[in-house]
Amino acid sequence: MMITLVFLGRLAEQAGGPTRQLPAPLDWAGLLGALDTGLAAQVASDRVRLALNGGLLADKTQLRAEAGDEVALLPPVSGG
Repeated sequence: MMITLVFLGRLAEQAGGPTRQLPAPLDWAGLLGALDTGLAAQVASDRVRLALNGGLLADKTQLRAEAGDEVALLPPVSGG
């Protein structure tokens, strides 16, 4: 089974699309390793939040996703 990554906002452009499938299980190191260097650096920044199955993780480095889970990457909100 797979895990679905969801890229929101400008992260979707950088990822080349809004979703990607990765094999389960997935931890923080595995997530970063599955992304190209530039995108991984953005995701690792303090400005990008991470949600697992709709719930924000207080510490994204504690990510533990299993088969069927959805991991959403949320860029900072820009406004005006």
